[in-house]
Amino acid sequence: MRAKKPYKKRKKRIGFGESSGHGKTSTKGHKGQRARSGFTMRSTFEGGQTPVYRKVAKRGFNQPHHKEYAILNLDEIQALNISEIKPELLREKKLIKVFGAGLKVLGRGKLSNNVTVYAHKFSVQAKDAIEKAGGRAVLITEKS
Repeated sequence: MRAKKPYKKRKKRIGFGESSGHGKTSTKGHKGQRARSGFTMRSTFEGGQTPVYRKVAKRGFNQPHHKEYAILNLDEIQALNISEIKPELLREKKLIKVFGAGLKVLGRGKLSNNVTVYAHKFSVQAKDAIEKAGGRAVLITEKS
């Protein structure tokens, strides 16, 4: 026989007498920690054996004030072939999605055309390469 629609299971009513099937000890068995009122079990409890989070070693160190920068390299600047590069332009062209703490220019690749680059940080090699090519490396003080 199929259940009538809409089917809704009844809530288990404990402690409503012997004939209910959930009377006397109210489905909690006899004595013990689980039978007491207010008992809750930690989701990571493994029956008394040493839990996984204590078996697995702690690894590494997380710097509390670590800043993650969006990175742009010289070869990417060369490929853009634009005279002025700003973080807003990179976001519009969808080259960088998340800026984090800001934009940092690194020195991978070669730069031949003179470019003005606005960024929050520059590596020494990147700054030298930009200035050697006849461009400018402008430091942005505030994050956009």
